[in-house]
Amino acid sequence: LPQHLASLATTAQEEAQQSRQQLQAQRQEVARLQEQLSRARQDGERWASALQRAQREALERDATRGAEQARQQELIRDMKGRLLELLREKDALWQKTEGIDTPMPSPAPRDVGLCSRCRKDFRLLSRRYNCRLCQGKVCHACSVDVGKQGRCCLLCYQQRHPQAT
Repeated sequence: LPQHLASLATTAQEEAQQSRQQLQAQRQEVARLQEQLSRARQDGERWASALQRAQREALERDATRGAEQARQQELIRDMKGRLLELLREKDALWQKTEGIDTPMPSPAPRDVGLCSRCRKDFRLLSRRYNCRLCQGKVCHACSVDVGKQGRCCLLCYQQRHPQAT
């Protein structure tokens, strides 16, 4: 019996020693995991801060871009208005000077070397356009671009669009 008790005591001490070692290993593992968790939290906070900063910068860029786009649209509107004013002014001046120099030419002259409106000679720097309505030959200054339809002379344009004058 004493030998049996001594053997049980030795076994219990060995088991206790193993339990202590396992407990120590588990404590070390817990400490390592807590350290990793702490680093992960710090990384998460840094990433959250970086994300907030990026979102704030994106909102600021969007606001700046929106303001710039609004300014550009306003500038385009102003430029279109000014272009219409200049076209009206040009037409008014043209009408004032039209009767002074020469009589009004026919809409489709047979002389293809001269502009049907201002009688300017077509050369390398003065381009010739065909009016899409009367088929007359006109220079750049005496024609109006009507978009996809092509160009037409001022006379035909004014007849078709009386509100433009």
